[in-house]
Amino acid sequence: MPEFIADHTESLATLAKQKIAEFNALHWDASLRQPLGLKKLNDAGEVIAVLTGRTFGNWFYLESFWLDKQYRGQGLGKAMLVEAEQIAKQRGCRYVLLDTLNFQAKPFYQQLGYQITWTQLDYPFDGGAKYFMQKTL
Repeated sequence: MPEFIADHTESLATLAKQKIAEFNALHWDASLRQPLGLKKLNDAGEVIAVLTGRTFGNWFYLESFWLDKQYRGQGLGKAMLVEAEQIAKQRGCRYVLLDTLNFQAKPFYQQLGYQITWTQLDYPFDGGAKYFMQKTL
């Protein structure tokens, strides 16, 4: 039976990502992957909204989207997401993919045309759920 060495370090995780990237480079040009980010500042210069992700080929992967609680429900989040979708579309993307937890923004995304494609139940614990959602641009 082979013996394995436990290594829970960030450097090992980085090495794994590097090795996968090297393999993937044989099949596609990862340099075509572009970051996409938007932020909104208040009058004091503080960040009140931030959206980040990346575009690659036909897809925009929306990785993180946060809006300060006091600015929710005023159309700012919708406007920011629509702008990000437009940037993705200009880059040639046809689809958006994101995930959201049961206590986060599923209804918000559904109102904007996102559909649940898969649900990871009991994530991260019993009773929780992670929703993988997508939208055609």
